[in-house]
Amino acid sequence: MQIFRLGDQGAEVGDIQQRLTALGAAIDDTRGTFGPSSDAAVRAFQDLRALRVDGLVGPDTWGQLVEAGYLLGDRTLYLRVPVFRGDDVRELQRKLSALGFDAGREDGMFGPRVEAALREFQRNIGHDVDGILGPETLRAVERLRVPAAAASGAMVREQESLRGMRAGIAGLVIAIDPGHGPHDPGDQGPAGTREADVTFAMAAALADELSALGAKPALLRADEENPSVSDRALSANELGAAACVSIHLNKGAPDATGPTCYFFGSATTHSPAGMRLAARILEALEAELGRPGTAERLAGTLLRETRMPAVQIEPLFITNAEEESMLSDPAFAGRIATAVASGIAAFFAPAPI
Repeated sequence: MQIFRLGDQGAEVGDIQQRLTALGAAIDDTRGTFGPSSDAAVRAFQDLRALRVDGLVGPDTWGQLVEAGYLLGDRTLYLRVPVFRGDDVRELQRKLSALGFDAGREDGMFGPRVEAALREFQRNIGHDVDGILGPETLRAVERLRVPAAAASGAMVREQESLRGMRAGIAGLVIAIDPGHGPHDPGDQGPAGTREADVTFAMAAALADELSALGAKPALLRADEENPSVSDRALSANELGAAACVSIHLNKGAPDATGPTCYFFGSATTHSPAGMRLAARILEALEAELGRPGTAERLAGTLLRETRMPAVQIEPLFITNAEEESMLSDPAFAGRIATAVASGIAAFFAPAPI
């Protein structure tokens, strides 16, 4: 889709403004003009939804603007292709999970796991078991009031599953996503370096490092391919990958520095396994680069749609001239790959006896 930003005009901008206003944003720009108050509202929305705060309305931000408009009960929910997405699904997942039915992590996607949990709920209350959230089942869900601060059963289950992930990296399929592609250059540094020109080299070097450790790396795109982010997530899921690593570069102020590792998360939930994987990789990157970094929540498409511990790593800021210059060193991709591979290996390392 087209990306909308400060200064743009048109009916699509008016639609964005209308959706933000419906969510409580105060916008005083002329309808259809992406002015300063629209930019501020977009940034506030992105921050609230754990999206990259850049003021750009691209696929992730637009998708979540649409999803935020759905409340539980606004529509009948059932398993279909493409799946229903929205805050109504997320609320259903939260309620079912708090009641003891495994609806998966609260990602707002009505997939097979949500349908199975809904069927089990219907079976337990003596309703017709059809996996459809219609008026009768909705009333039953709403009658069983769940505290707003109820612990996420999905997070508890994922935390417990971490114990079973400590058997070593040998033989495991590790999905590697080289960010962007030939028709999607990504961000650009002050000297003209394009993000897409270096992510594949890092991904290929990481594949070599993981192979040396006995893992089975799988690149989610070839050098000249440009699949959608959802297609990359689907490939990782179909591979049955034990972990997924997406490689990008960061952007920010000219003096912004250091590595960043993102894991799936929002204001109300996160992936405990993804958080631990991000922490292990960040530790290795900080040691290799000699500069501090951060591990942060992000509700981006790849992290949201993959079904295994997943991280998006950004070793440096391409908008920092000093860090951009590091990319010209032929050995740099290998240094990053060695650090990331060691972080992944540490994540899967057997627990000490």
